[in-house]
Order: sequence, then C-alpha cells, then structure tokens
Amino acid sequence: MLSSPMFFFFQNGTKKSWDFMRTHDSVSVLIFNTTSHCFILVKQFRPAVYMCEWEKTKTQPPQSADKTEEGASEAAATESQEGKSASERESSSQWPPASAGVTYELCAGLVDKPDLSLEEIARQEVLEECGYDVPASKLKRITSYRSGVGVTGARQTMFYAEVSDDNCVSAGGGEPREGELIEVVKVPLHEAMTFAYDERIPKTMGVIFSFIWFHNNMSPKYKISTNV
Repeated sequence: MLSSPMFFFFQNGTKKSWDFMRTHDSVSVLIFNTTSHCFILVKQFRPAVYMCEWEKTKTQPPQSADKTEEGASEAAATESQEGKSASERESSSQWPPASAGVTYELCAGLVDKPDLSLEEIARQEVLEECGYDVPASKLKRITSYRSGVGVTGARQTMFYAEVSDDNCVSAGGGEPREGELIEVVKVPLHEAMTFAYDERIPKTMGVIFSFIWFHNNMSPKYKISTNV
C-alpha cells in the first residue's frame, strides 16, 4: 500500500466522499507444466483472509499484529493455558485454525520496478515463487483488468506461461528477505475445472478465470478434457 487518501466528488448534485488506497499495479501468471500436464499455483497465508474468518467467530481481537500462519494457531493454543478462567479458555479456543487464512492463487507480484517491463516482472515472479526459469519472450499476455474497484482501483495484467520440468531450477517458495512463505501447488489438468468451482477450496478469482480461459483456448491443444 502506498497511501490512503480520501476522494471528494459530486454525484447527481450530492457531495460524496470515498476512502481509497493508492497501490501498485500487479502481474499474475497462469503456469502450465507440459511435462506433467498440471497447473502450478501458489498457496500462502493471507492475514486479511484470516481476520475475515476470525470476525465470523465473534471472539476477542488478536493481541498482536505479527501472528503468522504458524503463530496464529500457536498463540491460541498457548494463551488458553496460561492464567485464564474456564470461560476465557473456551473463548480463546474459538480462534480459527491458521488454515482459515490460506488461499490458492496464481503466481503474482507488484509492478514496482519502473525499469522492467511487465513481462520481465512476471518472469521474475515465476522464478522466485515457483522455481521455473522462463524467458520473458515466452510469456503470453491474456488480458488486464481492474483487480480492486471498490478500494484500490489497481490494474492487474495476466500472462500465460508454458513450462516443462527442464525449466525448473529451484523449489521456489518466494523471497524470505521479503517475508514471503509460499508453497508451490500442482493441480492436474483434468481436475482443473472441478478445482475452480469447488467453493470449499479458498482461491482467488484469478485462478477461476484463468482456468476457464485455458479450457476455452488451450485445452483442445492437449486433447485432455477439463470438464467438471
């Protein structure tokens, strides 16, 4: 986030105000491994998602802002055993598990390097997060769209990249120096549409849209059904 200003405007003669955030635009990449016929996604803990799930439990607010995927569940277990009454222990045990804040996403990153093209930024993200070294020239632009119209108005540009096992040069996992803790996940092609529409699997809209795009544009090439 860059800043959080307020916008004042008139709509049909009525003065209104709106809080918004100026943020970086971003890129995302649908990665398809042609060796194993699977999609490469990332899985990570999102504090905002976790807090939305926590809100549903109507428990006390968190004691600190630095509870991570591991820390959120550990804190709930540890704090409930130290100097609390039975009712307090019952309340703290209602913390959602850390998995409640984990989502499946496309490999993605912020457009925060003005000296690099969108393709070059996307290439770096694929290498850092998923471990595949793909030339920027091999990235196919799918489309761009507003990724947050209510608060940010930021634009995301989506790319498609075909990789093989030969392109895999590391385990990925993101940049620890930037605080990233990312798990690389493989979704078989024949399970993709079931995965996309399964509401029990927490995922971003980018995953759903990109799987549908692949189904409509690329699946005939591989002669494998992606139907639900």
